[in-house]
Amino acid sequence: MPSQVAKEIEKLREEIRRHEYRYYVLDDPEISDRQFDLLMERLQELEAEHPKLITPDSPSQRVGGQPAAEFPQVRHSTPMMSLDNTYSVDELRDFDRRVRELSGREQVDYVTELKLDGLSMALTYEHGVLTHGVTRGDGVRGEDVTPNLRTIRSLPLRIEPAKLRVWNSPESFEVRGEVIMGRKAFEQLNAQREAAGEPKFANPRNSAAGSIRLLDSRIVAQRKLDIFLYFALVNGVPPLAEHSKVLDSLAAIGFKVNPHRKLCHSFDEVLEYIQEWETKRDQLDYETDGIVIKVNDTRLWRELGWTAKSPRWAVAFKYPARQATTVVKDIRAQVGRTGTLTPVADLEPVDVGGVTVSHATLHNMDEVERLGVKIGDTILLQRAGEVIPQVVKVTKRAPDGRAFEMPKRCPVCGGEVFRAEGEVAYRCMNKACPAQLKESLRHFAARHAMDIDGLGDALVDQLVETKLVRDVADLYTLTADQLEALERMGEKSAANLIGEIERSRTADLARAIYGIGIPFVGERTAQVLAEHFGSLANLERATEAELDEVNEIGEKTASGIAEFFREPRNLKVMEKLKEQLKIPAAERKKPKGAGPLAGKIIVLTGTLPTYSREDAKRMIEDAGGRVTGSVSKKTDYVVAGEEAGSKLEKAKSLGVKVIDEKALLSLVE
Repeated sequence: MPSQVAKEIEKLREEIRRHEYRYYVLDDPEISDRQFDLLMERLQELEAEHPKLITPDSPSQRVGGQPAAEFPQVRHSTPMMSLDNTYSVDELRDFDRRVRELSGREQVDYVTELKLDGLSMALTYEHGVLTHGVTRGDGVRGEDVTPNLRTIRSLPLRIEPAKLRVWNSPESFEVRGEVIMGRKAFEQLNAQREAAGEPKFANPRNSAAGSIRLLDSRIVAQRKLDIFLYFALVNGVPPLAEHSKVLDSLAAIGFKVNPHRKLCHSFDEVLEYIQEWETKRDQLDYETDGIVIKVNDTRLWRELGWTAKSPRWAVAFKYPARQATTVVKDIRAQVGRTGTLTPVADLEPVDVGGVTVSHATLHNMDEVERLGVKIGDTILLQRAGEVIPQVVKVTKRAPDGRAFEMPKRCPVCGGEVFRAEGEVAYRCMNKACPAQLKESLRHFAARHAMDIDGLGDALVDQLVETKLVRDVADLYTLTADQLEALERMGEKSAANLIGEIERSRTADLARAIYGIGIPFVGERTAQVLAEHFGSLANLERATEAELDEVNEIGEKTASGIAEFFREPRNLKVMEKLKEQLKIPAAERKKPKGAGPLAGKIIVLTGTLPTYSREDAKRMIEDAGGRVTGSVSKKTDYVVAGEEAGSKLEKAKSLGVKVIDEKALLSLVE
C-alpha cells in the first residue's frame, strides 16, 4: 500500500509540474484553474496522510509556513557585476570597436536581449533540485531569499536529470535571471492595496523588489512574480561555447527564457534590433528600458575580461526618455475600477516618442498640488519605459489658469465621494457604480472571496454590457439560458458556471465580507469582522464607534466601513445579497476577559529589542489590551522600539504616553 501511495504521489507531482510549465512558462494551459487546484488538493491530502513522503521539491512545498526572522547573507560563487550603460549609438560603436580590437577579430557575433526592469537573482541547483536563491546585493554578497523564490510558479523546483545531458549532466550548476512583476499583476496588486487603504507601489520594479524581500512567503505567493533566466554557470564558467545556445538550452531544460532575443552576425543587425524594440516594447506585459548586448562566443569572455565593476564583453543600451510639451485643456475626475477618483489631464494632442498623447493621469490630489498644475498651463510630458505618460512639471503658467477641485459627487453615478482622514484617495462609495462594477464582480468572484470559477474577464464584460448584471447580487439570478446566449458560452460552460454560483451561496461569512469590496477591508480584516459580528446584518447595523472598538480595526477602517453602509445604493445591494445567500452564521469570538491591560489601546512602532511584533501583540491581547495600527487621541500607550517612525511623532504631537518594551513588560506583569 505505501508503495502505491508513493507512486500516486510522484505521478501527481509530475503532472502538476507539467501543467505549471505549460501555464507559467509556455502560456499554453491544457486544463482549467479548477482542475489544477483539484490535482494540488489531492497531492496535499496524500502528503498530509503520509508526511514522510514529502520532499522539498514537491509542488506542494512552494509556499512555506511561518515567516522568516531574517534573510541570511550569502557570498556569490562568482561576482554578480552590473553592466555599463550607454545612451547613444556612438557609444555602442565604441563598445563594438573595443571588443574587436581586444579580441583581434574583424567581426564579432552578438546576442541582443531585452533589458528587463526587475531584480537580479542567482539560483543554485544541486542534483537538479533548487537549493539557494540569492539577490545581487553588493555583487559579492546577497540575501538568501530561497523561500520566496520557490513561490514563483514559472521557476522549476527540480530539473529532470535527462534534460541536463545538454550540459554533460553536472551535479550542481547556477543560473541567473531577473525577477519581475508583469503590468497586469502590478495593476491588480495596486488595486488591492488601494482597496485596503494601503499605499500603492510606484512601479512594477519596486513592487517586485519589495515583494521578494518580504519575510512571509505566503504573502509573496499572492504577488504573482515571474522570472526570466539569461545566464548559466557550470563549475564557474558558461556550459556552452555560444551564449545563444546557452539561452536555447536553458529554455529546453525547462527555465523561462525571454523569447525576444536575437543572434546578430553584424553590428548593423544590433542597431536594427534596438530600433525595432524602441516602440514594440510598449506592447509587452512587463517593463523593459533598454537592450543588453553580449558577445556570443563565451570563450572570448575571459579573454576580454572585466573592469572593476563591469564585464567588457557586454553592455546595456538605455532608451532615452521621450518628452514633449503641451497645454492642459481640462482636468477631470475619472472613476477607476475600485471606485477611486483620479484627476486626469485632457491635453492638446502631442506626439511623444511616436505615440499621440491626449490624456495623462495626475494620480491624486497630492500630486496635483505638488505640481501646482492648473487648467491652461503648459506642461512637460515624459514616456520613459512607461506606457502611461507622466507629467514632469509645469513649464509655463497660464495667466488665467483654473485650479482643479475634486467633486463631492461621483461624476458617473452621483454617489457620495468619501476621503478617509489621512488618506490620499477619494472614493465613490456606490459599489453598483457602472465605472467600478466590472472590477467589483471580478473581486467578488475571486478565489479568496466567493471563489466562483469560470467568471473570467471576457464574461464579466459581457454580463455588464448586456445589463444582465447591474450589481454583484444579480449573479444569483442568472439562468443557464441567459448565459448560453452569450458569446463563447456553450451549454456545458453555462451549466458549470451556474453550478459554481450556486455553490458560492453557502460560502463562509469572512469570504462574503471580503468579496463585497468594502474600503480598507482585506482578507484578515474580513475575518476579524466575521468573528466579531457573526452575520452580514450585524455588520451592516454597526455604528462607527462600535466598529472602532473591534480589535485590529482602526479609526480609518471603521470610518470607511460605516461610510460604505451609509450609501443607500449599497444597502439596496446588501438587501438583495442577504436574500440570495445562505451563509452560515460565524462563531463570534468572545472578547478577552479582565487583565492588567483591560480596556487599554496600544500602538506598536519600530523594532523591539526582544519581542517580534506578533509576539508583543499576542502578549498585549492576552493581558486584555487591544493593539491598533494608528495613533489617535484614544490611544493609551505607544510602544516604541528602534527606528520608530511617524507614529512616534504623532504620539508626541497628541500627548499620548510613549513607553519602551521594558515599561510594557512592567505593565503586563
